[in-house]
Amino acid sequence: MDRRARRELSWIVFGCLFYQSANWVIRFFLTRDPLFVNTSVSLLHSTLTSATVVSILVNQWLKNGSYNMFDHSELFGGTWEWAFSGLCLSCGYFAYDQWDMLQYRLYSGLIPSILMHHLILLICFTLALYRNVTINYLILTLICELHSVFLHVRKIRRMAGIRDAKSRIVKVEWVLNWVTFFTARIIPHILITVKLIKDAPKFGKGMELPLALFGMAGMNMLNIGLGIDLLNAFKRERNPRRSTDDAHTE
Repeated sequence: MDRRARRELSWIVFGCLFYQSANWVIRFFLTRDPLFVNTSVSLLHSTLTSATVVSILVNQWLKNGSYNMFDHSELFGGTWEWAFSGLCLSCGYFAYDQWDMLQYRLYSGLIPSILMHHLILLICFTLALYRNVTINYLILTLICELHSVFLHVRKIRRMAGIRDAKSRIVKVEWVLNWVTFFTARIIPHILITVKLIKDAPKFGKGMELPLALFGMAGMNMLNIGLGIDLLNAFKRERNPRRSTDDAHTE
């Protein structure tokens, strides 16, 4: 690996330190509650990452139009402006968040889906960045962070005690939550999976295609689980009696 590549990969370390620093700032000035701090940093990451991904796509569209933008050669071997650095920053965040959740036990279940999600991303992102391939493919997968914004907003809103399902702010939040769940998570990830399968013969004999298909299969399965959890949460908030009961468990 040459010096330039090592310098570009240093963005991973910077991303990890940046989000850890945000963690310390929130912990010092706002609260020491590990869950609130973790969720706040996650909201920061989702906001910055979704804005970055949208900016990258819009910039590419304005500069070169849609022609060849989603061709296999462009998605597999090309790197849009700021895509590599943006991916490194997110990779750094996932490393930070994995450690923070393990440190404060911010997970539940024998095989926590959130830890599996981060592990899949860390494996796929790190190998792709090291080999400098499929960068644009991975940037497209990160459009789901737009939906994650509203997931984190919901969690912070509930921790702040705003739980009235009839309030306008809660209704608007749920609309945005469901709209972005389908338009920024479910549909893009399905389209990316279909694109990978369609372009499978163009990948050659390397490990890139099996790893990409494994990653997207994992992402789609986690999306289904997330959708079920989201639907159950929606039903609970629509039922005032059960919402009151959940206040003691969530």
